[in-house]
Amino acid sequence: MDKPILKDSMRLFQRLGKIHSRSMFGGFGIFADDTMFALVVNDKLHIRADDELTKKFKTLGLEPYVYKKRGFPVVTKYFALTEDWSNDAQRTLDIAQEALEAAKQDKQVQAQAKPNRLKDLPNLRLATERMLKKAGISDVESLEKAGAVEAFKAIQSTHTSDLNMELLWALEGAINGTHWSVIPQSRREELLSMLND
Repeated sequence: MDKPILKDSMRLFQRLGKIHSRSMFGGFGIFADDTMFALVVNDKLHIRADDELTKKFKTLGLEPYVYKKRGFPVVTKYFALTEDWSNDAQRTLDIAQEALEAAKQDKQVQAQAKPNRLKDLPNLRLATERMLKKAGISDVESLEKAGAVEAFKAIQSTHTSDLNMELLWALEGAINGTHWSVIPQSRREELLSMLND
């Protein structure tokens, strides 16, 4: 199990911000505040790499984490640190700091390049865009203002058949720019209780 390396890594990274972890990619993503910069999977610490760090890591012979999605390999931006890194806390902390800064910059760039159309948001398709428009939510800004729960209720009121709860997760993910499957269970429960209020 990944627990000891996860706890040790989180302890090491405490000075980078408010550190927490979330289950993802078959392991645990490590976040500083709301930015993921590391991953613990297969008993190894992986650090997120931008183009610059990728070159550096490849030169050092480090390998990216690869997982299977629907039978196809998906190469991530997270590189496994070798044992010599884990024995050097300062070196690991320095590279994590670099990775965190790069991840924050990527996040800013993505936020500025936010789509205008609802269907271009993560998890949403043309059919969802039509449902939202019918419910009076016609653009990204309106969806963000409404929030996932209100948007879901609005669709419910204009939709004849029952809606799948996955739509609620999809809306939440769309607003936050993430895939619906990575929404933590605690947040899902929070959304459900808001929906049932």
